[in-house]
Amino acid sequence: MTPPRGKAGAPRRLAAQAREVAVRVLERVEVDASFADIALEHALAARRLAPRDAALAMELVYGTLRWQRYLDWILAPHSRRRLETLDARVRVILRVTAYQIALLDRVPSFAAVNDAVTLAPPTPAVKPFVNAVLRSFARRAPREREPAAPRDPVDALATRCSFPTWLAARWVARFGREEAEALMRASNERPPLTLRANALRTDRDALAGRLAAEEGLVGRPTRHAPEGLVVGPGGAPASWRAFGDGSFAVQDEASMLVARLLAPEPGTTIADVCAAPGTKTTHIAELMADRGRILAFDREPERLARVREAAARLGITIIDARDGAVDALASGFRDACDAVLVDAPCSNLGVLRRNPEVKWRRQPSDLGLASRQQSEILAAAATMVKPGGRLVYATCSLEPEENETVVSAFLQARPEFAIAAPDKFPLPLEADGWLRCRPDRHGTDGFAAVRFHRS
Repeated sequence: MTPPRGKAGAPRRLAAQAREVAVRVLERVEVDASFADIALEHALAARRLAPRDAALAMELVYGTLRWQRYLDWILAPHSRRRLETLDARVRVILRVTAYQIALLDRVPSFAAVNDAVTLAPPTPAVKPFVNAVLRSFARRAPREREPAAPRDPVDALATRCSFPTWLAARWVARFGREEAEALMRASNERPPLTLRANALRTDRDALAGRLAAEEGLVGRPTRHAPEGLVVGPGGAPASWRAFGDGSFAVQDEASMLVARLLAPEPGTTIADVCAAPGTKTTHIAELMADRGRILAFDREPERLARVREAAARLGITIIDARDGAVDALASGFRDACDAVLVDAPCSNLGVLRRNPEVKWRRQPSDLGLASRQQSEILAAAATMVKPGGRLVYATCSLEPEENETVVSAFLQARPEFAIAAPDKFPLPLEADGWLRCRPDRHGTDGFAAVRFHRS
């Protein structure tokens, strides 16, 4: 049950720079609770690594976070001190190096260990300790690196799949062991880079041809979303000419399906009440052919600025971005919207492929707190829907507290709303009318969404 090995490789000196960036980013994630993507973006902007080395730094950051628990487990027999008692920098260095030795191909162990010792704090005895632990680890054959598994079968499964036990236990109870393991392992995979062709400026085929000519990229159509194009993992799309002129946005296929569930029409009034960073908002505008009006709310002005920036880059003019939470703004738009999207803030447990640090930060109690906030947002958003209008509730979570529980309470409180699945949809909806996407089943992020009709 050893995790699959990946590929990596870079010249010696440049690989050292990538390792240094990865260690510093992971230290920020652990000590300051920074988000990995933001910390990595800032670090790469400051260092200006070549694309190959930036890709290696990205692989080390996300791979180490995905497999953090598994790495701690296979490292533990080689350290005389418990890993959780170590300085954060030392712990991160051990994990990053173990990830390269155990789970990446074409990475020389001696180079990874030498760079680890160089990066270790100059405190007396620290460098010799790091050197001793990692050389002991590197000497063991791959099949010998795994210690005895925990006795509890769910705890053992969670350890080998590098998941917190509480989350693994939930999924085993809900889906069964085999399906839960498939979901965990799929959630640890490197996600593809998926683009949404901007229908205002191009189409998927034309975008694929352009990226092949200009960037040497090979793309394939997404399975369900008609505007989606998969171009593989990694890459730096913000540097491509087609990004600069607004020909595409970066968006997972499951996320694209949410706007299609809303079914916005040109010339109508739509609200996206949790709009930042604007990925779904701009998709709605494209489906409306940039005709009509979109009210875009968000309680964080800095994040709402990203909605405006995305709209400007994509050539969209119909988005009316307003600072503030929906419960404060909804009264000014009572019964005013043909359709409303609630892309609710949630635990993000469905997007662990892209945000692996989240699984180490969440606790079971977080789900109840999120559920209460989601219910309040959904209730306020419903007041904006015209009679005969549509309301879509969506989360990037698979947990019932954030989905079915919220919807059940809403339907009891607002009997004029009912689940109303569309007659046709790119991906078959489930029997209860929900759209549920999972990485192990659909190769997408984990999303849940449902559409209501107001009678």
